[in-house]
Amino acid sequence: MSEYAQHDISGRTVGIVRNQFFTFAQPPNEMILESGARLGPITLAYETYGTLNEEGSNAILICHALSGDSHAAGYYSGQSTPGWWENMVGPGKGIDTNCYFVVCSNVIGSCMGSTGPGSINPKTGKHYALDFPVVTIGDMVRAQNALREYIGVERWHAVVGGSIGGMQALEWSLRYPDRVRSAVLLATTMRHSALAIAFNEVARQAIMIDPNWNEGNYYSGQKPGLGLAVARMIGHITYLSDQSMRLKFGRRLQDKSDFSFQFDADFQVESYLHHQGRKFVDRFDANSFLYITKAADYYDAIRSHGDGSSVRAFSSSQASYLIVSYTSDWLYPTYQSKDMVKAMKKNGLNVSFCEIEADWGHDAFLLPNERLSAMIRGFLERVEYSDEQTSAT
Repeated sequence: MSEYAQHDISGRTVGIVRNQFFTFAQPPNEMILESGARLGPITLAYETYGTLNEEGSNAILICHALSGDSHAAGYYSGQSTPGWWENMVGPGKGIDTNCYFVVCSNVIGSCMGSTGPGSINPKTGKHYALDFPVVTIGDMVRAQNALREYIGVERWHAVVGGSIGGMQALEWSLRYPDRVRSAVLLATTMRHSALAIAFNEVARQAIMIDPNWNEGNYYSGQKPGLGLAVARMIGHITYLSDQSMRLKFGRRLQDKSDFSFQFDADFQVESYLHHQGRKFVDRFDANSFLYITKAADYYDAIRSHGDGSSVRAFSSSQASYLIVSYTSDWLYPTYQSKDMVKAMKKNGLNVSFCEIEADWGHDAFLLPNERLSAMIRGFLERVEYSDEQTSAT
């Protein structure tokens, strides 16, 4: 459950929802991954909101970020916390479930209901652990495409995602250009910078040097909780910003009036990071963290689709794009979005771009923002109007 999940103050919601599961790639027809390894059977957890119209033209796929899941909106029966994007998805919201059939799919490699390193390997009867093959963003998207076929969606009206979810949305538009009418890419990039890879590697090392990690074989014993908590603390720093930390914590002390002159958590920001680390250990699997961060580091749309040219990477795309960056996002700074916009425009693609002034760093796309909601709502309507005009001529 995302720490950003919160009730929508408008009270509008899709209400009670249920997690669903789709299993495919049964042996001997396993999915062949980009690494050449075979994986199957594969289960994807997903949720749907709204109704698919008779033409099958109103489907939107939402792709989640690193630690997200398929629970984007609404409430599970008996639980009081909504999905992680409750502020964006629902009746009358930015992604309006009165108009659109919305699908949110978990990714392979995750620990949130889909097949990942914590799943049981049918060949051994034990947890996969590091026997789970390395997966890529492309593999995640190919698995989602199997879900698309299963659900019966001919073409997505839009694929929407932020951060690693944005990489998936971008990959959808490049890998399956005839299946994607438009894409909304929030706080994302065509490929990781050295800075982003460096932070991920330090986080992975924090997990792997935890003695409880035990070469990934910890499922019958103690979790590598200390390493995973430190990894989350490192990641959390990159999701915030200098401004957000200054505004939220400053140099305020936590439950004390002076320094302890020990190595306790004196400052509020220290206490906050410890809290976030502990919460993460309760809900996420350390090996999934390793696999998903590695998938993000490997992702390179320029290499995969453009043979080194960002312009060539978009040469087959048919999608309209909305790209949004944030002024305080130092993980995926605005220049990376602008590079993407330039490459799209050189291919004559329809692109809308906006840099939103925001103090809250990379995670700003997860927070309630009426401007972002209005922007996405307007973009989806324009794409729909454009299709209607094309059909009428």
